[in-house]
Amino acid sequence: MLKDITLGQFFPGTSPIHRLDPRVKLLLALIFIVVLFVINNLVAYIIMGVLLAVVVKISQIPLGLVLKGLKPIFVVVIITAILNIFYNTTGEVLWEWGFLRVTTNGIMLGIFMAIRIVYLIIGVAIILTYTTSPILLTDAVENVFSPFKRFGFPAHEIAMMMTIAIRFIPTLVEETEKIINAQKARGADFETGSILKRAKALVPILVPLFVSAFKRADELAIAMECRCYQGGENRTRMRVLQTSRIDYVAIVITVLVCAALVSMNFMEFGWRA
Repeated sequence: MLKDITLGQFFPGTSPIHRLDPRVKLLLALIFIVVLFVINNLVAYIIMGVLLAVVVKISQIPLGLVLKGLKPIFVVVIITAILNIFYNTTGEVLWEWGFLRVTTNGIMLGIFMAIRIVYLIIGVAIILTYTTSPILLTDAVENVFSPFKRFGFPAHEIAMMMTIAIRFIPTLVEETEKIINAQKARGADFETGSILKRAKALVPILVPLFVSAFKRADELAIAMECRCYQGGENRTRMRVLQTSRIDYVAIVITVLVCAALVSMNFMEFGWRA
């Protein structure tokens, strides 16, 4: 399961998605998130799913790799869908027991929330991090927040912390995998017993993982100090971010498609959240 966590990994490529300005990617990701939670009918979600598949194809990221990245959130998706099914009690009642009630609107809300989470992971967490290197992502975040520096906002520090956090996800996953294998070699059992017993069995994993994480953080801090790191003041960059024609085309296409999807909220398709 831990090997399926691919968030934070960068896969170099030459696809049009890779060549997009990272600032444009952040803008498109923001638009995508807003539209994802604005649309409320099944047809719009189906169209968005097809468009996401097209983007994945254009980015040249293997579909199996994308599906692999969804495995760790499967339980979260199921729990979220179930909670939303019981949350919405309007509509035709299909099943009722005590204060629990399942209705047609509740089922549709649960399905829509599950779709939203899956699309959110594919469109933002996977495609954005898969096609953008951590360095470019840092530069993009800092550039976007740079106007707020005059108000004392630490744009460079925030961008650096975000990038370091994303960068170290694969490292911590690999470290956790090694600790689990080492504990299993010593006879530890993480798969049988009650929930309380399994929770207690995680202690031998969490303690060395936290120790390793703090050790890596300390080593990183020492390495940055040895290189005389002083924040973002007067720093130059090897690659200056510049927008090109493909960036403007991507923005126009995204805005038009998202506007069309939002307009479907005013059409009668029957299946609504």
